[in-house]
Amino acid sequence: MAIIQEQEQEQEPEPEQEKEKEQKPSPSPPKPKTPPSSQNPFAFWAYSTIFISILTFLFSLLSSLSTPDDKSWFLSLPNDLRLHYSKGKMIKVQLNPNHSPIEVFAIEAGPRDAETLLLIHGLGSNSYSFRRVLRSLASDGLRAVAIDLPGSGFSDKTVLEEVERPSGAVGRFLEVYDEIREKGLFWGFDHLIETGQIPYEEKVGVSKRKILKPLVLGSEEMGRVIGQVVDSMGLAPVHLVLHDSALGAGAIWASESPGSVSSVTLIDSAAKLAALPTWVLGIPVVREVLLGFPLAYVGLLRFYCSKSMERSAVEAHKVLLRGRDGLRAAVGFSKGLNYSFDLVEWAGSESMGAVPVQVLWSSTWSQVWIEEGRRVADAVPRAKFYTHSGGRWPQEDAADEIAEKIAREFKLSIPKSKAANRDCHCRLLEPALLGLTGSSLRLALVLVQPVLAQLDFLLS
Repeated sequence: MAIIQEQEQEQEPEPEQEKEKEQKPSPSPPKPKTPPSSQNPFAFWAYSTIFISILTFLFSLLSSLSTPDDKSWFLSLPNDLRLHYSKGKMIKVQLNPNHSPIEVFAIEAGPRDAETLLLIHGLGSNSYSFRRVLRSLASDGLRAVAIDLPGSGFSDKTVLEEVERPSGAVGRFLEVYDEIREKGLFWGFDHLIETGQIPYEEKVGVSKRKILKPLVLGSEEMGRVIGQVVDSMGLAPVHLVLHDSALGAGAIWASESPGSVSSVTLIDSAAKLAALPTWVLGIPVVREVLLGFPLAYVGLLRFYCSKSMERSAVEAHKVLLRGRDGLRAAVGFSKGLNYSFDLVEWAGSESMGAVPVQVLWSSTWSQVWIEEGRRVADAVPRAKFYTHSGGRWPQEDAADEIAEKIAREFKLSIPKSKAANRDCHCRLLEPALLGLTGSSLRLALVLVQPVLAQLDFLLS
């Protein structure tokens, strides 16, 4: 009992001790340390790169954001495009003394001492579309030259320009986005790991940066390009052949260069009605579907340009359109067309008064298009109107027919010496070819072709 009482006595002061503990103030929780004022580069790049990487990845599913360099793009070209490029050359033109010159691709075929035809393509097309027309005209003894207008084919499609960007979050976001497009998604993290520093620092004011922008020229500037190419290659006087939307640029140069144009041929050419609907290519999602699926672009060109264009030709046009930022250049070129061009005023101008004109128009496309061709021909009182069996890009599906009708006005322009040589050759070979028919005759003609070429060279 004594032990129990002692334990109870010992436990009695516990409430007093608890009160004392309650009366003592509890220690305050430690205050959180304020973070240093310096910016954490890891946090910036963690959020910025994750956001931009997701955005870039989504766009990369629809479009190739990183444009390959010229060498990689050229190595990926089909063989026929590489062959076409190897036969041509680059001509430098200078539109602005404060900017670098523009390189324009030109290809020619046929004897240089013959009448010269200059072929200018329309919107979305290029000199490759005239490949068969060039061969056919050259076989008729004519000199044929086709060029790629700036922004098309193998000509320059971009220009280096200095742009100003605001400082702050917007400017930094645009700079990061450009660097990721150029150097890859994880470039920022690689730079941060290697150097321990953030590649971008806060900038005060407006920053300047040189970037590649699509080369967009108006009809007047395109006309100056044509003029400089003619002067550089020594082509004048030329028989000018204008296809599709090239009417505006070609007509401007022709009217400003009296004496340099011997005749004008319009091939389904209307300044305000280009065959290829570039507005479709300006819609982001639709554009990527058309260029991403093989059959989509085939259907587009066959519906709007040529009903029987070969798939290999469509693929070549698509490669040239997509490469080196050509798509944005084509869309920009369509916006710079001279929609106020007056064909009647141009045809009646003093400089064009004595220049013969012929109009070649599709008779199979649609009745509305045939009527448009007749309106074009009626606008030029002296124009001769002819139809062809091709589409709105007839150089693709009716090349030989187009070449024959283009050359109709120039048949007598073959050098007389060469014409006499050919007549002499034919008389010499006529006895040997008599009695040959079918495959034997074709084989004989193939075998004697080099002989005829050598005789032409010796007698010229």
